[in-house]
Amino acid sequence: MSDSTWVSTSMPYLAPQAAGQPHAWAAEAAARGGKGGQRITHAGEVPAPDAVAALLGVAAGEPVVVRRRIIELDGEPCELTDTYYPVAIARGTRLAEKGKIPGGAVTLLAELGHIGVRVREDVTARMPGADEREALRTGTDEPVLHLSRVTLDRDDRPVQADLMVMPAHRQQLRYEIRIG
Repeated sequence: MSDSTWVSTSMPYLAPQAAGQPHAWAAEAAARGGKGGQRITHAGEVPAPDAVAALLGVAAGEPVVVRRRIIELDGEPCELTDTYYPVAIARGTRLAEKGKIPGGAVTLLAELGHIGVRVREDVTARMPGADEREALRTGTDEPVLHLSRVTLDRDDRPVQADLMVMPAHRQQLRYEIRIG
């Protein structure tokens, strides 16, 4: 693994944060000597793409709320993240607005009574589309990792779905699983 490869785990991003804690990405980047940030490029209702509909258990084309972000490390894009919510959960909340959410979206979801207890992630590798390549500033021959995540509540209802794209050569995903 090279010095420029980022080793990432999902766990810090799945639980609500206590008041006054920095955003999980900002804290992770700072712990490694960097500055983590994000730009919200869009927030609001959109028709559910097929992949999102499958994750959230809604019909394709049904309205969902999305927050599209470019995640940055030291001012450079390192990940594209689209986070989707069922409209029954997110319509009329800060999740549907472009502004930053104090404590993060997971904390707001918990305040709204939607606490994730189980997560399923799927990771694939592929070549990026032209828009992704431009946003991530990668070359035409550089593949990306695509991470698809759904968060389910205690009743096994989807409360959030994330679609993330990151340059494969700069990222290593780490999973720790407790057995028993």
